[in-house]
Amino acid sequence: MTPEQFRAWRKGLKLKQKEAAELLGLKKRMIQYYETGTREGKKVKIPKYIRLACYALSQRIEDFDGISAIVLKTAAPSENGNAHAVNGDGQAEPETQAKEEALEAEVKPKPAKSVRGAKAKS
Repeated sequence: MTPEQFRAWRKGLKLKQKEAAELLGLKKRMIQYYETGTREGKKVKIPKYIRLACYALSQRIEDFDGISAIVLKTAAPSENGNAHAVNGDGQAEPETQAKEEALEAEVKPKPAKSVRGAKAKS
């Protein structure tokens, strides 16, 4: 993934740098490094785990517990008309409904492919 592709991924999901950082478990500064491709004049490579996390988020997968995927939360409008994601406790978290709709419209989940060499569950 190039810095340009990373930035296109973030913008495609309509995420601000801070929001992308929170979803990826990073500091905003790392998002900036990945988008410019440099850190203190040295080339920065986007690690495989970040690339895979980007793919998971583009498929609406926010987390994985080892057995099943945790799908991104749905959005509900707040009193001022802005949308907020609602967590399991029914409390609002700042995420826009537009982001959720963009994820739904742009990325449809694909069935999981089997891994070569992996044994099937019996």
